[in-house]
Amino acid sequence: MTHMAEMDTHVTLADQLQDTHGPVILINKFQMDPADVEQFLAAWADDAVFFKRQPGFISTQLHRGIAGSGVFVNYAVWESPDHFRRASGQPEFRANLAHYPASVVASPHLFRKVAVAGICVAA
Repeated sequence: MTHMAEMDTHVTLADQLQDTHGPVILINKFQMDPADVEQFLAAWADDAVFFKRQPGFISTQLHRGIAGSGVFVNYAVWESPDHFRRASGQPEFRANLAHYPASVVASPHLFRKVAVAGICVAA
């Protein structure tokens, strides 16, 4: 079963899920014993298939730290926090959490693009 750790000590994921406007980016850092990577990948792939069927889901991409790292980052795009909240509250998703290795610690957090003049745009 996955353990959860807040990414932000000031704003929880539960706080973020009260916002209903979109779109948002879910960034979820996973840390685990490198020996558990294969089991993690199988569980994550099952979740990705589930999320692809959910309203408001746009895309996802998983990244792994290099050199045998046990750290992964998932980047998923959702139409709104509300869509993500409804999908992640589904019993099927909750049941799937039991398939993750015990060493996995997940830190999900929602983000929006930020404009910085001359560097990046918000839209």
